[in-house]
Amino acid sequence: MIVARRSFVFKFNIRKFKGMEIFFERVNDGMKGEIPPPAYATKGSSGMDLRAAISDPTGYVVIPSGCRVTIPTGFRVSIPEGYEGQIRPRSGLAMRAGITVLNTPGTIDQDYTGEIQVILINHSPVNYVVYRFDRIAQLVITPVARATNITVATESDRGANGFGSTGID
Repeated sequence: MIVARRSFVFKFNIRKFKGMEIFFERVNDGMKGEIPPPAYATKGSSGMDLRAAISDPTGYVVIPSGCRVTIPTGFRVSIPEGYEGQIRPRSGLAMRAGITVLNTPGTIDQDYTGEIQVILINHSPVNYVVYRFDRIAQLVITPVARATNITVATESDRGANGFGSTGID
């Protein structure tokens, strides 16, 4: 038996950022339109909260101690040219539960058109449960500078000496 699945994509909310419009589209049809869109928690927030779009019937995902999981958000975003999206951890989640974003900041390139997903890692000694609609990360939209003249660097007094090579005080 062949079952045809139709992807649910729908223009949702417009967020303004210094005169620029950011378009979000729903992409996770398993949530039936219930997942709240990314949003600023307060007027002074730098990042929009991203929520867990967990479509599993249990309504949760367990992150075992020391492990990582990818959590979908149910949205994709159209980022204007010259900008990127940065996925950053939520400080309270890191402080209270030892949960953070693994590749911090995670970069969403301007030309990426897939669903925003967040790689969470559990640094605590106990399992952590992420429930449907939990706020799991923040999305910050920032300008990107691109290099135009790329040349090979010349030697310096420091050379290739890296971590700690300039002293610890």
